[in-house]
Amino acid sequence: MTNPRPRIVVFSTGGTIASVRGDGGGAEPRLTGEELLSAVPALDTIADITAVRFRQVASQELTLADVIALAAAIDRAVAAGADATIVTQGTDTLEETAFALSLLWNGDAPAVMTGAMRNAALPGADGPANLLAAALVAASPAARGLGALVVFNDEVHLPVFVRKSHTTNPATFRSHLAGPIGWIVENRVRIALRPAARHHLGIAAPPDAVAPVALLKVTLGEDGRLLEALPERGFRGLVIEGTGGGHVPSAAVAPLARLARIMPVVLTSRTGAGELLRHTYGFPGSEIDLLRRGVIGGGMLDGPKARILLSLLLTGKADIGLIAKAFATIGSPNDGPPFIWRAEGGV
Repeated sequence: MTNPRPRIVVFSTGGTIASVRGDGGGAEPRLTGEELLSAVPALDTIADITAVRFRQVASQELTLADVIALAAAIDRAVAAGADATIVTQGTDTLEETAFALSLLWNGDAPAVMTGAMRNAALPGADGPANLLAAALVAASPAARGLGALVVFNDEVHLPVFVRKSHTTNPATFRSHLAGPIGWIVENRVRIALRPAARHHLGIAAPPDAVAPVALLKVTLGEDGRLLEALPERGFRGLVIEGTGGGHVPSAAVAPLARLARIMPVVLTSRTGAGELLRHTYGFPGSEIDLLRRGVIGGGMLDGPKARILLSLLLTGKADIGLIAKAFATIGSPNDGPPFIWRAEGGV
């Protein structure tokens, strides 16, 4: 008896992959999931695929509350018999959605994210090819147990590493620290590397309960005046992208130290690659100085991903000790067992 074809549910959220020319002349996300599937007849040879219109927006309109709801929708789809899921999204925030989904979804069924850099009206539109590659990965036994993945330009990336690196290049997604973990060649999926650990945050929250976290980038001459305004604006945490290995001007040290006494403050590097230093520099505003003042090191996470993690933890009402442990574990591969935490009411 032949094995049944895998069942894949595609959650469409809009973005360039779903965009066509609008009334004003620019591209707008108007194509439904069904229309995306109909543009790639070869999908029928891979799996039984159905589409769900989850959202229909440009990706900058998506929120962390949307991703929490998406993870719950994926869980329901798999519980109802889906073998894998695909999420189509705009590329501008895809790396953040993918990272959040990698923390929220802990099932064996792959949750594959993809999109496009060229909309359907442009020559060489890459959406159909990326959707086909995503389906091949989603249907592959080799992808089971890997959790959320980003498939783009025939490469397979882990969300914790991947980031959009170019405004228009179809090969925009890069994983600078680790490279892609796999690729697709002649419709065959190759998974060459597997993650050392999968982390999970069991969080369920209504949209108005998601904790607001600020993200600030340090630049030349930063004096820290923006830091003083964060508590009164309702922020519950801060991620600051320091220069180099994790440094700020001395003028920003005192405001940061004051903030760290009343809310979690996470330090990352604005470079976008590499791991935050911990023991190298000792001048005022260096990583040693800031960590001694209660700032939490973000490890290898860049600013946007650290913001996602901190917001999820605060949404789940994690205390400062648990937050520090999460960043020490998730931000530093192989430094311990997976970080597994279920907030009250989480899944």
